[in-house]
Amino acid sequence: MMRKENRKQDMDGIINIKKEAGMTSHDVVFKLRKILGTKKIGHGGTLDPDVVGVLPIAVGKATRMVEFMQDEGKIYEGEITLGFSTTTEDASGEVIERTPVQDPLDADEVDRMIAQMVGEIEQVPPMYSAVKVNGRKLYEYARAGEEVERPIRQVTIYSFERTSPICYEDKVAHFTFRVKCSKGTYIRTLSVDLGEKLGYAAHMSHLTRTSAAGLQLEDSLTLEEIAEENKENFINAGGESYRYIPALNANPAHIHALAKLVERYL
Repeated sequence: MMRKENRKQDMDGIINIKKEAGMTSHDVVFKLRKILGTKKIGHGGTLDPDVVGVLPIAVGKATRMVEFMQDEGKIYEGEITLGFSTTTEDASGEVIERTPVQDPLDADEVDRMIAQMVGEIEQVPPMYSAVKVNGRKLYEYARAGEEVERPIRQVTIYSFERTSPICYEDKVAHFTFRVKCSKGTYIRTLSVDLGEKLGYAAHMSHLTRTSAAGLQLEDSLTLEEIAEENKENFINAGGESYRYIPALNANPAHIHALAKLVERYL
């Protein structure tokens, strides 16, 4: 009994992390385990190393809610470049095709092509991704120089719009965009597919996730900021219980899972 009373109080809640470029989502979890002194941590939606922005983190008992956090739509703001494509479909890859932009594009036509991609669409995941085929991640095949058949996935684009004028330099064109989409959507692939519709090789040249699981970028904290916070105050301010998780659709799977949580912890 004494051991239980003296044990450090568990931390439970949702933390709004601002993931910085150059880190994987797993890197963030690894560092947070050290900062918070707890092993029970999970993230609600992977971000590629070059992508910055909101990474929802569940701590303690809240890790049981990760699957529901991932069901909430995500919002991204980024940039698409037309004129060349890369191996990774983003700016980090090697150039594999060039289609110089010789003349200005018709902005209305670009917007029409963007509008056609709103709704339920099919995507083929990029080779440089963590999707598994025959027990191996696609990026493992890609790094070994092997091509495999990739599964077609259905995702939902709730909104997609151009947010800047189209700019031109050195025979490429680029513009910024904002998209809200379902889990499992590859924005890199969305960028490449839009370029194909417009008749150009393309890639995603920048991306920031501004919202996920109801969490907003303006409220997020970097790992450095979290390390400087008083841990108890941070957990209280950063999302105790499950207050950051949006309302869930009342389907049998959710009801059963929530009932289990209530039965066990309340």
